[in-house]
Amino acid sequence: MLLKGRVAIVTGSSRGIGAATVQLLAQHGAKVTVNYTRDQEAGSRTLDKIEEAGGTGILVQADVTDNEQVKAMVEKTERDLGAVDILVNNANMSFPVLPFVKFPWEGFEQKLLHEMKAAFYCCQAVVNGMIERGQGCIVNISSGLSRVPGPGFIAHTSAKSALDAFSKSLALELGPYGIRVNVVAPGLIETDATANQPEERKTAIAKMTPLRRLGQPEDIAVRSCFIAQIGLGS
Repeated sequence: MLLKGRVAIVTGSSRGIGAATVQLLAQHGAKVTVNYTRDQEAGSRTLDKIEEAGGTGILVQADVTDNEQVKAMVEKTERDLGAVDILVNNANMSFPVLPFVKFPWEGFEQKLLHEMKAAFYCCQAVVNGMIERGQGCIVNISSGLSRVPGPGFIAHTSAKSALDAFSKSLALELGPYGIRVNVVAPGLIETDATANQPEERKTAIAKMTPLRRLGQPEDIAVRSCFIAQIGLGS
Protein backbone atom coordinates (compact mmCIF):
# COMPACT_ATOMS: atom_id res chain seq x y z
CA MET A 1 0.00 0.00 0.00
CA LEU A 2 2.85 2.39 -0.82
CA LEU A 3 0.43 4.70 -2.62
CA LYS A 4 -2.12 4.90 0.19
CA GLY A 5 -3.72 8.34 0.21
CA ARG A 6 -2.32 9.33 -3.17
CA VAL A 7 -4.59 10.45 -6.02
CA ALA A 8 -4.16 9.30 -9.61
CA ILE A 9 -5.74 10.12 -12.96
CA VAL A 10 -5.32 7.56 -15.74
CA THR A 11 -6.64 8.76 -19.08
CA GLY A 12 -8.31 6.26 -21.36
CA SER A 13 -8.72 3.85 -18.46
CA SER A 14 -12.00 2.16 -19.29
CA ARG A 15 -10.24 -0.67 -21.17
CA GLY A 16 -6.91 -2.22 -22.03
CA ILE A 17 -3.66 -0.85 -20.60
CA GLY A 18 -5.45 2.04 -18.91
CA ALA A 19 -7.93 -0.22 -17.09
CA ALA A 20 -5.16 -2.52 -15.88
CA THR A 21 -3.12 0.48 -14.71
CA VAL A 22 -5.88 2.26 -12.82
CA GLN A 23 -6.88 -1.00 -11.10
CA LEU A 24 -3.30 -1.73 -10.02
CA LEU A 25 -2.80 1.80 -8.69
CA ALA A 26 -5.99 1.39 -6.66
CA GLN A 27 -4.80 -1.98 -5.33
CA HIS A 28 -1.71 -0.20 -4.02
CA GLY A 29 -3.80 2.35 -2.16
CA ALA A 30 -4.26 5.23 -4.59
CA LYS A 31 -7.63 6.92 -5.03
CA VAL A 32 -8.22 6.93 -8.77
CA THR A 33 -10.09 8.64 -11.56
CA VAL A 34 -11.26 6.28 -14.30
CA ASN A 35 -11.48 8.33 -17.48
CA TYR A 36 -13.41 7.44 -20.62
CA THR A 37 -14.48 9.31 -23.74
CA ARG A 38 -17.39 7.33 -25.16
CA ASP A 39 -17.72 3.88 -23.57
CA GLN A 40 -19.37 4.59 -20.23
CA GLU A 41 -20.31 0.94 -19.77
CA ALA A 42 -16.68 -0.17 -19.98
CA GLY A 43 -15.65 2.60 -17.59
CA SER A 44 -18.31 1.54 -15.11
CA ARG A 45 -17.10 -2.06 -15.24
CA THR A 46 -13.56 -0.93 -14.47
CA LEU A 47 -14.71 1.20 -11.54
CA ASP A 48 -16.84 -1.67 -10.24
CA LYS A 49 -13.78 -3.93 -10.18
CA ILE A 50 -11.84 -1.31 -8.25
CA GLU A 51 -14.56 -0.88 -5.66
CA GLU A 52 -15.18 -4.63 -5.36
CA ALA A 53 -11.49 -5.03 -4.51
CA GLY A 54 -11.81 -2.41 -1.76
CA GLY A 55 -10.44 0.55 -3.72
CA THR A 56 -11.72 4.09 -4.08
CA GLY A 57 -12.40 5.83 -7.38
CA ILE A 58 -14.64 7.96 -9.52
CA LEU A 59 -15.72 7.73 -13.15
CA VAL A 60 -15.25 10.84 -15.31
CA GLN A 61 -16.15 11.34 -18.96
CA ALA A 62 -13.72 13.67 -20.72
CA ASP A 63 -12.27 14.00 -24.18
CA VAL A 64 -8.63 14.67 -23.31
CA THR A 65 -8.07 16.54 -26.59
CA ASP A 66 -10.45 19.23 -25.27
CA ASN A 67 -8.81 21.57 -22.77
CA GLU A 68 -12.02 22.59 -21.01
CA GLN A 69 -13.04 18.97 -20.49
CA VAL A 70 -9.58 18.17 -19.12
CA LYS A 71 -9.79 21.06 -16.67
CA ALA A 72 -13.24 19.88 -15.55
CA MET A 73 -11.92 16.33 -15.01
CA VAL A 74 -9.04 17.57 -12.86
CA GLU A 75 -11.34 19.87 -10.87
CA LYS A 76 -13.76 17.01 -10.18
CA THR A 77 -10.89 14.76 -9.14
CA GLU A 78 -9.55 17.37 -6.74
CA ARG A 79 -13.01 18.02 -5.35
CA ASP A 80 -13.95 14.35 -4.84
CA LEU A 81 -10.60 12.67 -4.15
CA GLY A 82 -7.95 15.31 -3.42
CA ALA A 83 -4.93 16.87 -5.07
CA VAL A 84 -3.55 14.93 -8.03
CA ASP A 85 -0.23 13.18 -7.31
CA ILE A 86 -0.07 10.84 -10.33
CA LEU A 87 -1.02 11.36 -13.97
CA VAL A 88 -0.82 8.54 -16.50
CA ASN A 89 -1.38 9.77 -20.05
CA ASN A 90 -2.63 6.63 -21.73
CA ALA A 91 -5.63 7.61 -23.88
CA ASN A 92 -5.44 5.99 -27.31
CA MET A 93 -5.65 8.24 -30.38
CA SER A 94 -6.86 6.23 -33.36
CA PHE A 95 -5.06 6.37 -36.70
CA PRO A 96 -5.13 4.58 -40.06
CA VAL A 97 -2.45 1.99 -40.80
CA LEU A 98 -1.33 2.91 -44.31
CA PRO A 99 1.89 3.23 -46.29
CA PHE A 100 3.18 6.78 -46.57
CA VAL A 101 2.37 7.09 -50.29
CA LYS A 102 -1.31 6.52 -49.50
CA PHE A 103 -1.46 8.42 -46.22
CA PRO A 104 -3.70 11.52 -46.23
CA TRP A 105 -2.22 14.57 -44.57
CA GLU A 106 -5.45 15.11 -42.63
CA GLY A 107 -5.11 11.73 -40.91
CA PHE A 108 -1.44 12.33 -40.16
CA GLU A 109 -2.11 15.79 -38.78
CA GLN A 110 -4.98 14.59 -36.62
CA LYS A 111 -2.88 11.87 -35.01
CA LEU A 112 -0.05 14.29 -34.20
CA LEU A 113 -2.35 17.00 -32.87
CA HIS A 114 -4.52 14.69 -30.78
CA GLU A 115 -1.54 12.88 -29.25
CA MET A 116 0.14 16.12 -28.22
CA LYS A 117 -3.02 17.95 -27.20
CA ALA A 118 -3.92 15.14 -24.80
CA ALA A 119 -0.50 15.12 -23.15
CA PHE A 120 -0.14 18.91 -23.13
CA TYR A 121 -3.57 19.69 -21.71
CA CYS A 122 -3.49 16.97 -19.04
CA CYS A 123 0.03 17.80 -17.88
CA GLN A 124 -0.65 21.51 -17.77
CA ALA A 125 -3.81 20.93 -15.74
CA VAL A 126 -1.97 19.13 -12.91
CA VAL A 127 1.61 20.45 -12.80
CA ASN A 128 0.94 23.72 -10.97
CA GLY A 129 -0.47 21.81 -8.01
CA MET A 130 2.43 19.37 -8.10
CA ILE A 131 4.90 22.27 -8.13
CA GLU A 132 3.22 23.81 -5.09
CA ARG A 133 3.47 20.50 -3.17
CA GLY A 134 7.02 19.81 -4.37
CA GLN A 135 6.30 16.36 -5.77
CA GLY A 136 4.38 14.50 -8.45
CA CYS A 137 4.60 11.71 -10.98
CA ILE A 138 3.72 11.82 -14.68
CA VAL A 139 3.86 8.72 -16.87
CA ASN A 140 3.36 9.07 -20.62
CA ILE A 141 2.49 5.88 -22.48
CA SER A 142 4.48 5.90 -25.72
CA SER A 143 5.26 2.99 -28.05
CA GLY A 144 8.20 0.85 -29.07
CA LEU A 145 7.41 2.04 -32.58
CA SER A 146 8.86 5.44 -31.65
CA ARG A 147 12.24 3.68 -31.52
CA VAL A 148 11.84 0.99 -34.16
CA PRO A 149 9.23 2.01 -36.78
CA GLY A 150 7.07 -0.45 -38.67
CA PRO A 151 5.47 -0.26 -42.11
CA GLY A 152 2.15 1.56 -42.15
CA PHE A 153 2.69 3.14 -38.74
CA ILE A 154 4.23 6.44 -39.82
CA ALA A 155 1.59 8.54 -38.04
CA HIS A 156 1.83 6.54 -34.81
CA THR A 157 5.63 6.51 -34.90
CA SER A 158 5.82 10.26 -35.49
CA ALA A 159 3.26 11.10 -32.80
CA LYS A 160 4.86 8.89 -30.17
CA SER A 161 8.32 10.23 -31.04
CA ALA A 162 6.95 13.71 -30.39
CA LEU A 163 5.54 12.48 -27.06
CA ASP A 164 8.99 11.10 -26.13
CA ALA A 165 10.64 14.47 -26.84
CA PHE A 166 7.88 16.29 -24.96
CA SER A 167 8.46 14.02 -21.96
CA LYS A 168 12.21 14.66 -21.96
CA SER A 169 11.61 18.41 -21.96
CA LEU A 170 9.07 18.11 -19.13
CA ALA A 171 11.46 15.99 -17.09
CA LEU A 172 14.14 18.65 -17.48
CA GLU A 173 11.85 21.52 -16.49
CA LEU A 174 9.90 19.82 -13.71
CA GLY A 175 12.61 17.70 -12.11
CA PRO A 176 13.88 20.55 -9.90
CA TYR A 177 10.37 20.78 -8.39
CA GLY A 178 10.40 17.12 -7.37
CA ILE A 179 8.20 15.98 -10.25
CA ARG A 180 9.21 12.82 -12.10
CA VAL A 181 8.29 12.47 -15.78
CA ASN A 182 8.80 9.06 -17.36
CA VAL A 183 7.88 7.25 -20.55
CA VAL A 184 6.69 3.66 -20.83
CA ALA A 185 7.03 2.41 -24.41
CA PRO A 186 5.28 -0.94 -24.93
CA GLY A 187 5.56 -3.21 -27.91
CA LEU A 188 2.48 -4.97 -29.25
CA ILE A 189 0.05 -5.49 -26.37
CA GLU A 190 -3.06 -7.65 -26.63
CA THR A 191 -5.94 -5.19 -26.22
CA ASP A 192 -9.11 -4.18 -28.07
CA ALA A 193 -7.03 -1.58 -29.93
CA THR A 194 -4.72 -4.24 -31.41
CA ALA A 195 -7.32 -6.94 -32.01
CA ASN A 196 -7.37 -6.23 -35.76
CA GLN A 197 -3.64 -6.85 -36.21
CA PRO A 198 -2.92 -9.78 -38.56
CA GLU A 199 -2.30 -13.05 -36.74
CA GLU A 200 0.92 -13.63 -38.66
CA ARG A 201 2.27 -10.32 -37.37
CA LYS A 202 1.33 -11.19 -33.80
CA THR A 203 3.01 -14.58 -34.12
CA ALA A 204 6.17 -13.08 -35.60
CA ILE A 205 6.44 -10.49 -32.83
CA ALA A 206 5.81 -13.09 -30.13
CA LYS A 207 8.65 -15.22 -31.48
CA MET A 208 11.06 -12.28 -31.15
CA THR A 209 10.30 -11.67 -27.46
CA PRO A 210 12.18 -13.46 -24.64
CA LEU A 211 8.92 -14.81 -23.19
CA ARG A 212 7.67 -15.90 -26.63
CA ARG A 213 4.35 -14.17 -26.11
CA LEU A 214 2.72 -10.83 -26.70
CA GLY A 215 2.53 -8.34 -23.86
CA GLN A 216 -0.56 -8.10 -21.70
CA PRO A 217 -2.08 -4.89 -20.28
CA GLU A 218 -0.99 -5.96 -16.80
CA ASP A 219 2.66 -6.04 -17.95
CA ILE A 220 2.52 -2.33 -18.71
CA ALA A 221 0.43 -1.47 -15.65
CA VAL A 222 3.20 -2.83 -13.42
CA ARG A 223 5.73 -0.41 -14.95
CA SER A 224 3.56 2.65 -14.37
CA CYS A 225 2.71 1.58 -10.83
CA PHE A 226 6.39 0.94 -10.04
CA ILE A 227 7.37 4.39 -11.31
CA ALA A 228 4.68 5.97 -9.10
CA GLN A 229 5.82 4.00 -6.06
CA ILE A 230 9.45 4.99 -6.56
CA GLY A 231 8.51 8.64 -6.93
CA LEU A 232 5.87 8.92 -4.21
CA GLY A 233 6.03 5.85 -2.01
CA SER A 234 8.56 7.10 0.49
